[in-house]
Amino acid sequence: MLRLTWVQPEDLLGHELAQAYQDGRAPEAIAARWHAADGPEAPPRAGTSPTPASRYLRALAGDLLDELAELPSGLADTEPTDLGQIRAHCPDWPARPGPTPAPAPTQAHLEAAWLGRAVGCLLGKPVEKLPLEGIRDLARAGGNWPLRTWFTARGVPDDLLRAHPWNRRSAPTSLAENIDGMPEDDDLNYPLLNLLLLQRYGRDFTTADVARLWLDELPAGRTFTAERVAYRNLLTGIEPPHTAHHRNPFREWIGALIRADVHGWTNPGDPAAAAEAAHRDATLTHTANGVYAAMFTAATIAEAATGHGDVHACLRTGLTVVPPASRLAEAIRHAVHLARTTEDFDTVVDALHTTHGAYHWVHALPNTALIAAALTHANGDFSGSICRAVSGGWDTDSNGATAGSVAGLLTGAPAALPDRWTTPLKNRLATSVADFDGIGFDTLAQLTHRLNHQLTHQLTHRETRHP
Repeated sequence: MLRLTWVQPEDLLGHELAQAYQDGRAPEAIAARWHAADGPEAPPRAGTSPTPASRYLRALAGDLLDELAELPSGLADTEPTDLGQIRAHCPDWPARPGPTPAPAPTQAHLEAAWLGRAVGCLLGKPVEKLPLEGIRDLARAGGNWPLRTWFTARGVPDDLLRAHPWNRRSAPTSLAENIDGMPEDDDLNYPLLNLLLLQRYGRDFTTADVARLWLDELPAGRTFTAERVAYRNLLTGIEPPHTAHHRNPFREWIGALIRADVHGWTNPGDPAAAAEAAHRDATLTHTANGVYAAMFTAATIAEAATGHGDVHACLRTGLTVVPPASRLAEAIRHAVHLARTTEDFDTVVDALHTTHGAYHWVHALPNTALIAAALTHANGDFSGSICRAVSGGWDTDSNGATAGSVAGLLTGAPAALPDRWTTPLKNRLATSVADFDGIGFDTLAQLTHRLNHQLTHQLTHRETRHP
């Protein structure tokens, strides 16, 4: 029997109950009805429960999802999704650059960013979904703790591998002994899609344009969590931004964050424009903190793309586009403070897991906090940033990818990245997106650099015509 992950109502209901508690609603009565019917808890790691639900339970789950959507949120005023309201909540919203724009990142900067994203992603792939203690035990058994290089199965006892098995889909292509180029991953697919988005629709793309592109170029089976739900909603005739709301309990998870890099790369020195572009992208699938995570990342990268910002200044810039009273802003501030004041990063990670333990391992809150802590504690150093991000657990490949993108961009050149990270990638990326399969990171940098020039020309032309 086909068990389609991330869309079955009986699997969504438990996640929506958790989301309701977290965003200030009162779902107790609905939760009681679900539990009285022997409805299952949300699957803790996988995208589907182990056994199919009855027809009655599935119908009940659908009805309860719709009832949960009607409950008012006590956090609606401090955590809006509308861009105008977000800006109104941000007293330090970045000013637009003056008549002389910041220089675009060089092709070398962009290649380092693309490589950094791939390396960080690949480092985290074999331990994705594993608990923190499993990641630590596997790395120690491989003589690789504190984490400093690729994970390996060599020398790891069989009983430990049985207790903490590598990610089933990723291990054959992401352990040190079998890496042969960069395998496909959604953390790289979405930046490719956003290259296409900007090529086709320019910097004034709309959320509907993002939806059109996905339907044209993104295989449904390559989507997960909020993206899969939004894709399903599109196919049933639901339009953006309702695609982010309808029966979508993953709307504050990490999916929009991993789509934000290109918006930062193509708006160097203009974090406000980067955040606004990330908002238009994110609201296809996400709301509130899920959107803020993408905006924070895009603004951070836009500052890094100027070539003269240190990582701490970049993170401070990223925070200016996040409503300061939101849970995400509080989580980032706490994480940065911990990283600045704590010498041992394991202690930082333990504190973050204690603070955010109630959140799902793919939720934007803990993962964004961990990325900020890793970049801060490593002072932007490339290897230190990706190893800290991955060793902290939760969504390991996504966290490694974003930390690697920021830190790689700050290095300024692919030659600045250690050979042990870049050589196994063989300048080759696998993907199912458009005609990109097998493309080199040098070519991706060239395409991104050319796109930057095209977008700058479009902006200059528009401002000349409409001063």
